[in-house]
Amino acid sequence: MDAVSTSPELNRLSHQSIPTFPLHSTHEKGIPLLGFGTAEYPFGASIDTMKDTIIQAIKVGYRHFDTAALYQTEQPLGEAIVDALRLGIIESRDELFIASKLWCSDAHRNSVVPALQETLRSLKLEYLDLYLVHWPVSVKPGERDLPVKKEDLVPIDLNSVWEAMEECQVLGLTKSIGVSNFSCKKLKTILSTAKIPPAVNQVEMNPMWQQKKLRSFCKENGILVEVYAPLGAKGTLWGSNRVMESETLEEIARAKGKSVAQVCLRWAYEQGVCVLVKSFNKERMKQNLDIFDWKLSADELHKISQLPQCKGFPAIEFVSEHGPYKSVEELWDGEI
Repeated sequence: MDAVSTSPELNRLSHQSIPTFPLHSTHEKGIPLLGFGTAEYPFGASIDTMKDTIIQAIKVGYRHFDTAALYQTEQPLGEAIVDALRLGIIESRDELFIASKLWCSDAHRNSVVPALQETLRSLKLEYLDLYLVHWPVSVKPGERDLPVKKEDLVPIDLNSVWEAMEECQVLGLTKSIGVSNFSCKKLKTILSTAKIPPAVNQVEMNPMWQQKKLRSFCKENGILVEVYAPLGAKGTLWGSNRVMESETLEEIARAKGKSVAQVCLRWAYEQGVCVLVKSFNKERMKQNLDIFDWKLSADELHKISQLPQCKGFPAIEFVSEHGPYKSVEELWDGEI
């Protein structure tokens, strides 16, 4: 079966070639382990073309879509779902796995449920498949923007925010809940009082930032690691070319007859994580799906494991001498 066919007959089948992972929640269908990211900086820059891009991604075979209140892509994603149903590209909303995130300005006990309800209105959906706390950071209620104003940074009460996230799941507004950009220490804080443990921790990860300690902790605690910037976020304000221009990865790609991007995505998949890709180019959308019918050798995996490590996005935007996190080390609890 051609996983990237755009014929209507195969569109509804192509997503079956993407493996899924069962989340420990009320979710029955599991999370597709390759998802489509919708973030683009400056946020809202592609809002006029985003709907068509997402429809194309659904046609190509993607069924897992990641958005956030911050990205300004919830509305076009919702419109794309409506059109995909109308055009018969999918038969039911249940064929899709839709995830969004709680922004820092809503990371307060009484703001979480209303924020998710607003997200659902933007998406024109009755429920999410996954809702994440975007950062372990709170700012004063107000605009959803990045960078945040340093004077608006306030301490986050992780446990009370998590209680509100649990309420979202109990109310049926989302099938699963999780976090993003959380260290082992901050996960421990949530786990110490959680009635529903986080199903997912979405973090930066690629061959140049392999997150071995965090992945080990998450595996021990039944938390699926979900990956953003699997190619190093080249072309963004904070990303770099280090991953895509790695001689080691280029050498492996040549030997495999694959692209460096495909090697990176296959490597991540072989680490047992969920991977979010982001390309608005139709051909690269297809190439990013072509990672499931081949493997990296033990020697190739070893070479990748020896690559120098450096985090791409330290998130200094959330660090302030007058704020709750006074250093990058405090924000990441030394895991950087």
